[in-house]
Amino acid sequence: MNVLLETESLKKYFALTGGVFRRKVGEVKAVDNVSLRIFKGECFGLVGESGCGKTTFGKSVIRLLKPTKGSIYFDVPIEEREKIFYDSPSECSLEEIIRYYSSRIKEIKKFRQKYDLSTFKGRKLKSLRRKMQIVYQDPTRSLNPRMLIKDVVSEPLMVQKLARGAQRRERVIEMLSKVGLTERHLYRYPHEFSGGQRQRIAIARALVTNPEFVVLDEPTSSVDVSVRAQLLNLFQDLQKEMGLTYLFVSHDLSVIECISHRVGVMYLGKVVEQAPTAEIFAKPLHPYTVALFSSIPIPDPTLKRERVMLRGEVPSPVNPPTGCRFHPRCNKAGEICSRVEPQFVDVGNGHLVACHLFQK
Repeated sequence: MNVLLETESLKKYFALTGGVFRRKVGEVKAVDNVSLRIFKGECFGLVGESGCGKTTFGKSVIRLLKPTKGSIYFDVPIEEREKIFYDSPSECSLEEIIRYYSSRIKEIKKFRQKYDLSTFKGRKLKSLRRKMQIVYQDPTRSLNPRMLIKDVVSEPLMVQKLARGAQRRERVIEMLSKVGLTERHLYRYPHEFSGGQRQRIAIARALVTNPEFVVLDEPTSSVDVSVRAQLLNLFQDLQKEMGLTYLFVSHDLSVIECISHRVGVMYLGKVVEQAPTAEIFAKPLHPYTVALFSSIPIPDPTLKRERVMLRGEVPSPVNPPTGCRFHPRCNKAGEICSRVEPQFVDVGNGHLVACHLFQK
């Protein structure tokens, strides 16, 4: 599969200020050194407790938030990706290796200017918006209550200068029909719709520019169960019809299991485990993932699941623990866990886990 979006050591810190002169006194490390890949046509689910940095990561990769550090590569051609990431000199002397990499500095700089979203500014960043969109959690807050639906959905077309007049109207009607609404809804305001219908309008607005990548920020958490099922089916149908790639952010594990192809588990600003959905739900490996998945309710009163209870509270992202961030709450933590940060280990079948229990 081709990689559509890749982050490399992505960080997003929020400054804390204090005193009379509002000087910087600390940082909230919302996203800290996250590297992952999202393939074309897949739905990548990102799960974790509230406050772990899921939404911040989603907003950072589409540049609604400017990353503090790191790189975000989007839609890099395979040949250029291999040339930059995998091309290396054959066996030769140290001097030749130094000369080789020195000659590539300018080449790598040009590559980053062309594909690294963290370096984009102005018009280049604006043109990116048509390819990357977001659907927010609460449509009541994300839709302007003073705008008619025809204006809400057509606004991205107007900003990006993609369509005018009758063409713009036709595109809006076409998009509304894809999400289950009709032309008669054009001249209504958001408050005249139910919660599920408002979320459909938000989806239509996000997809009206025909994007390639969409961040779904807990888009089903504000509706009831029956509407939630309808929206999940809609997301899957639109993904097949329009060739979309999703980053699905949620704390609802049942929703993630239903819609995602691969899952990443996030804890205190870091991704600690990622694997295909069936693999990670059948055999979670990281102690935090095991505890998180043990909280999934079983729809059968005669069955019981052994609940893994975590000790203590989630540490502050302002001053996170050294080494493995989960070690103060982990019942399997060793002495090395408090000193050395674990690296990802591939345990097979595309299952990656960052835990010292699996280090060689």
